Amino acid sequence: MKKASISVLLVLFTVLPLMAAEGLINIPSDFSVEETTNRLENILNEKGMTIFNQINHSDAAQKVGVELRKTQLIIFGNPKVGSPLMQCQQSVAIDLPQKAIIWEDDKSKVWISYNDPRYLGKRHNIIGCDEVMNKVEKALSGITKTAATK
Repeated sequence: MKKASISVLLVLFTVLPLMAAEGLINIPSDFSVEETTNRLENILNEKGMTIFNQINHSDAAQKVGVELRKTQLIIFGNPKVGSPLMQCQQSVAIDLPQKAIIWEDDKSKVWISYNDPRYLGKRHNIIGCDEVMNKVEKALSGITKTAATK
């Protein structure tokens, strides 16, 4: 019974941080926020993605006297993928282009988080676009995992 209880607790402590916000996928990074951000930018550029903007939230917060753990946002996309998704359900445009945050938690662990395409599919009632959704899902997973791991 003790082993079962310990196993359940270990699973909860591992899974709960990853489920912190509905619709987000959280990937642990082996690197600092800065290095993870640089790696992600390089991969996005190599893949021909457009990086529309990068926002350093922690620097902006510091300028107004607010302390915030390291947090950077990258806004990126590819109209070849996003446009067909908008054809399926135009309201998804509110969530495009894609965004990824690279952030440090209260234990100094670094994460990349992004919107789960399946969550966006449900949010916008996207039907009949499985091929596009699968492509987005696979691309985001591969890009973020490559940026986050050695």
